[in-house]
Amino acid sequence: MGSISRSTAENDRPSSNGNLQPNHEATDDVDPPAPNGHSAGIPSENDAPRKRRTPGLLPLEVGTRVLCRWRDGKYHPVKVIERRRILSGPNDYEYYVHYTEFNRRLDEWVKLEQLDLDTVETDVDEKVEDKATSLKMTRHQKRKIDETHVEGHEELDAASLREHEEFTKVKNIATIELGRYEIETWYFSPFPPEYSDTLKLFFCEFCLNFMKREGQLQRHMRKCDLKHPPGDEIYRSGTLSMFEVDGKKNKVYGQNLCYLAKLFLDHKTLYYDVDLFLFYILCECDDRGCHMVGYFSKEKHSEESYNLACILTLPPYQRKGYGKFLIAFSYELSKKEGKVGTPERPLSDLGLLSYRGYWTRVLLDILKKHKSNISIKELSDMTAIKADDILSTLQSLDLIQYRKGQHVICADPKVLDRHLKAAGRGGLEVDVSKLIWTPYKEQG
Repeated sequence: MGSISRSTAENDRPSSNGNLQPNHEATDDVDPPAPNGHSAGIPSENDAPRKRRTPGLLPLEVGTRVLCRWRDGKYHPVKVIERRRILSGPNDYEYYVHYTEFNRRLDEWVKLEQLDLDTVETDVDEKVEDKATSLKMTRHQKRKIDETHVEGHEELDAASLREHEEFTKVKNIATIELGRYEIETWYFSPFPPEYSDTLKLFFCEFCLNFMKREGQLQRHMRKCDLKHPPGDEIYRSGTLSMFEVDGKKNKVYGQNLCYLAKLFLDHKTLYYDVDLFLFYILCECDDRGCHMVGYFSKEKHSEESYNLACILTLPPYQRKGYGKFLIAFSYELSKKEGKVGTPERPLSDLGLLSYRGYWTRVLLDILKKHKSNISIKELSDMTAIKADDILSTLQSLDLIQYRKGQHVICADPKVLDRHLKAAGRGGLEVDVSKLIWTPYKEQG
């Protein structure tokens, strides 16, 4: 899969649907808010000028803006993205809406009775509307929206972005069942055409084959002899296990994993040629088997020294430190390979936040313990972090100066402590003594 994204979820307590209300792991450490800002009501005369529809002019057109009652019982501004007929009358439509203040993962089908038809508007000047919306939001909400507005699409030009959004605008799969969880999906994933009429898919949590009906899954589980991902176990510490899966040796598994991951990663390119990738599957293990909680992928051969291509923690397992663990694990592999690594670019805003947190914790821990002068190259050799990433991290913390033609690290202990506290906890530790792994080139 393509560049990094950190998909995140709201909480880690398993619920009846296995999902705790949304995203971005693209991850589990930084999360945009769910709608909570607006209550029902008709806009006042001070709002931006707009034309109104009467409730009699149904069905609503695609592009219509209106207030919609969300699952919190409050009304929020939405834009109609698509509609579909469920019966034969003008009122017999469902509408696929985008909550304009929030990430696309909250988009959903709603019924007519959820819409406040007194607030219907069309032909709104987009700039005026955006300004009016901005005035209604708190600065915290606005910052969160700015962080995720083009999340992960930095590599796309305007035309490509429009094409991407048009093709993926409507979620095709609403929920999946994976192991003991039923999980609400966040985004479109290009499953084969025969699954286009399916709102729920049932996944085998071990081989990742997917089916339309629960009965099919039950029959499959009686035949499937896998109790863990189909690869080599390279790490086991307590109940945590990591498996390396070669995309060439396990092509169907790799492709199914990409289909699954795309449901929770907005901007990923889906690679059908998984031969070029290795997948590292993190599992929680019990007497029933090894249950996938997340994964990252990396190219077998990267000229740009990328040590991670795509990363995902599944929603029921987010906010448990697994995303940080996966990042740390990718660098431990780089150390074993004897070379520096960096995540595939471009990084989304939230992906950069997650990595910047990891880089900060690792680098400042070393600076605190290291009493003598230390160079950028020495830090890179010790951590396997690319020199450019070290430099940008220290510059962002104002811990580096350029004197007499060279960079000098300024490591005041109190300043280091303050930055470490701001970076937060490091998550689960990777016990390197439990890692038994041979780099791919040596395997060949």
